Amino acid sequence: MKPFIIAVLMLNSVVMMAQQKTISRKELLKTSLDQSVKSAEIQEITMAAGLAAPKHVHQCPVVGIIKSGEAIFQIEGQKSIFLREGDAFYEPKNTTILHFDNASAEKPLIFTAIYLKEGNEENIKFIK
Repeated sequence: MKPFIIAVLMLNSVVMMAQQKTISRKELLKTSLDQSVKSAEIQEITMAAGLAAPKHVHQCPVVGIIKSGEAIFQIEGQKSIFLREGDAFYEPKNTTILHFDNASAEKPLIFTAIYLKEGNEENIKFIK
């Protein structure tokens, strides 16, 4: 019985080492929030080629990641940045977003947005 238990433990150890070699972590975004989060709403958003989002505000913080395509992203008072597939972003609550535009005239932009809510805030409010 002992050899069998030893063999199982050795096999388990080999499997754990193999799993450790196949898992990697890459930090995409680290940010502070100025509120408690009671719920989260996650949406996958697709923007047609060449489409520019209207100037807008979120009443809750939004974090997200570009799934495919490229975006031009600008928060009021900051320089615009270019987001590529795999890049993460943060949109602070109650801050004007000047640009979240599809940078491609040929391909759609697909991203995941995670709305971090204290209550029942609207996800987005367009500014005219």
